[in-house]
Amino acid sequence: MLLVGNGRVITRDAANPYIEDGAVLIEGDSIVAVGPEAELRAQAIGASYVDAHGGVIMPGLVNCHTHIYSGLARGLAIKGCNPTNFLENLEQQWWKIDDNLTLDGTRASAYATILDSLRDGVTTIFDHHASFCEIPGSLFAIKDVAEELGIRSCLCYETSDRRGAEKRDQSIRENAEFAQWAAAQRAEGNHMVAAMFGGHATFTLSDETMDMMAEANNGTTGFHIHVCEGMNDVWDSRQNRGGISPIERLLQHDLLGPDTMLGHCIHVTPAEMDIIKETGTWLVNNPESNMGNAVGCAPVLEFFRRGIPVCMGTDAYTHDMLESLKVFLIIQRHNAAMPNVGWCEDMDMLFKNNPAMATKYFGRQVGTLTPGAAADVIVMDYNPFTPFSDENIDGHMLFGMMGKNCRTTIVNGRVLYKDREFVAFDEEKINAWTMEQSKKLWGTLNGRAY
Repeated sequence: MLLVGNGRVITRDAANPYIEDGAVLIEGDSIVAVGPEAELRAQAIGASYVDAHGGVIMPGLVNCHTHIYSGLARGLAIKGCNPTNFLENLEQQWWKIDDNLTLDGTRASAYATILDSLRDGVTTIFDHHASFCEIPGSLFAIKDVAEELGIRSCLCYETSDRRGAEKRDQSIRENAEFAQWAAAQRAEGNHMVAAMFGGHATFTLSDETMDMMAEANNGTTGFHIHVCEGMNDVWDSRQNRGGISPIERLLQHDLLGPDTMLGHCIHVTPAEMDIIKETGTWLVNNPESNMGNAVGCAPVLEFFRRGIPVCMGTDAYTHDMLESLKVFLIIQRHNAAMPNVGWCEDMDMLFKNNPAMATKYFGRQVGTLTPGAAADVIVMDYNPFTPFSDENIDGHMLFGMMGKNCRTTIVNGRVLYKDREFVAFDEEKINAWTMEQSKKLWGTLNGRAY
């Protein structure tokens, strides 16, 4: 058993939201009790102890959209990269990276991304991968790293026509094989790995490819696709795909539904929103990435008004979900020119919808500290200088905390990061190998040694 105590406990359980001097008792991969520490100690005789040092004990965070393939891009300047629009940014930077990402490069990217996620209190990720240099085995390579480092991960591959039929077919096979493997794992009780079926964006997916995706998936899992991130999707559908919208195309090819999650959806019309709502399709918003790519502000407030479920991701712009929480509120209020909107939607995305999506895909209750839930627990260093209670938890989250407040990260009952040090694996060794791979990638991209 493991007792996490000496802290304020935020449970995200409406029936028991906050415990001033609380603790969480873990046995195996599950939470068995949450309550005042004085009461739990009687049940925890012989248990190992994790000291929160007076900080905040809370559920691990979920990132519903990231890109492991960008993990080695930090500090990279590709020669000739000077994009003036979204498509140029893809062509000059991101597609060049994934076109040169080997299986070892994919593994190194996974190490980099997952280590940063765990440091920021993220215990579950939904990744959307691309490595057109070496596609076969890439999702399994990421899975191996995720298992080694201990994070809960839902993976998919970015199917696209952009590099020809052979690469497209490899992408579809990788998705299908991994989804079938993950489904078998789930049937055997593995709640740490899951799969979706990935697609890049509709402007790089032909009608034939969409049909091939649906056929290869055969109902095994849901789809994870970028939609209307830039205007490229809109123009392509209207001009080259029969004059219909991107969402209509997805509907025609049976790619929508309650297990599907669409990324971004910035330039969708009211009619497309109706389709999304009626099919029960989920969306995922990535506020910082949208701002950084200068593609616009997604109409998330309208999505909520229509009852469309929206999750929160980072698109790998950051791995800090609390940073995204802050930025979402700012961009929505700026866009609406109203300083009193977005709060409830912001909190629901990160603390309700993200856990709901994770619970759907992993078959375990994620995102709450309640008996029976998955033992994904983090400790945040936070000493408030204003009153702190169940009445203002979200205000402290929004204005007082960042991912770097994370002191300890526990996933599935396994202590991975304790008192700001990784304890489950050798970080220094991992970082040294990752540096070797990043130098190889950078050298290939820029034609010189690093």
